[in-house]
Amino acid sequence: MEVKTVKTEELPIQIRRAGEGPLVLLIHGFPDLSLAWHHQIEGLAAAGYHAVAPDMRGYGGTGGPSQAEAYSIFSMVGDLVALVEALGYEQAVIVGHDWGAAVAWHCALLRPDMFHAVMGMSVPFQPRRKQGPPTTVMNYLAQKNGEDQLYLAAFAAPDAHLAMDADPEAALRKMFWAFDGATPQSDQATGRIPAGRDMLDLISDRATLPAWMSQTHFEQYVAAFRQTGFERAVHWYRKIDANWARTRWLQGCKITVPAAFLVGERDPVRNYAGHFEGELSEWLTDLHAVTVVPGAGHWVQQEKPEIVTQAILSFLWGLSLHASRPAQLCPA
Repeated sequence: MEVKTVKTEELPIQIRRAGEGPLVLLIHGFPDLSLAWHHQIEGLAAAGYHAVAPDMRGYGGTGGPSQAEAYSIFSMVGDLVALVEALGYEQAVIVGHDWGAAVAWHCALLRPDMFHAVMGMSVPFQPRRKQGPPTTVMNYLAQKNGEDQLYLAAFAAPDAHLAMDADPEAALRKMFWAFDGATPQSDQATGRIPAGRDMLDLISDRATLPAWMSQTHFEQYVAAFRQTGFERAVHWYRKIDANWARTRWLQGCKITVPAAFLVGERDPVRNYAGHFEGELSEWLTDLHAVTVVPGAGHWVQQEKPEIVTQAILSFLWGLSLHASRPAQLCPA
């Protein structure tokens, strides 16, 4: 596996890559790095694919601007369009996890000519809803139901990243543990934060590294976030409402390229991500597979690497049997 930097017109993007053949992009989420895909990079390369995992904008070796305005969904999609072109390809299959899934879904929605198949993990495609800005709706529903605020909305606060920056080692250890499938349910994160509290305060100090996280890899995570801090990564959350405001023209648009979805059975995100499991086939018009990985939590590609790699390969192999169709661009 090679680590290198690819120059694009806006950002130098650090990638991990291996193999030759059709391009498969692997997109990480929060608080993660391209390193999360090391099992899949090796497995896909061995199967005859060019597997590429970038450190996304704001993360690791890629870095990025300091202003929140630079972290819209359009910037993320643009980065990946530029990466595909810089690698010398015209098309790619894109696979995303967590926030990376949201980016992958939008790549397929906005550029189906380039991203001709898509697989999302943990976070399903969430079509634009008319109800209003998402964090406003989240807070309204929480108040109406007598629930605490979801961290997705709480992260909009200007100081939301400071507790993580104060001790990156503890922050990462706690978050990996609290969203891991092996952690007892009573200790798993709920995703909700009482007023005046911080998410990390709600996770036990007994948190230990999950069994799938080696000390060597963990040290790489800690070093990366000590260098970059968490602010740029948290900016992704701060653009949720702005993304909604700027995508009125996508209201009602569906993803028409071949698609698949995978989630860990014990992923706490299932409790609040709006999986719309009954609606997946409505919004993903060429849905090939929905996979629930037994016993896995949120970090599914690291917790159950063999199962996830095989699921990706099965999806890719199915594409070769699928009659190609012209990309259907969503009308403006």
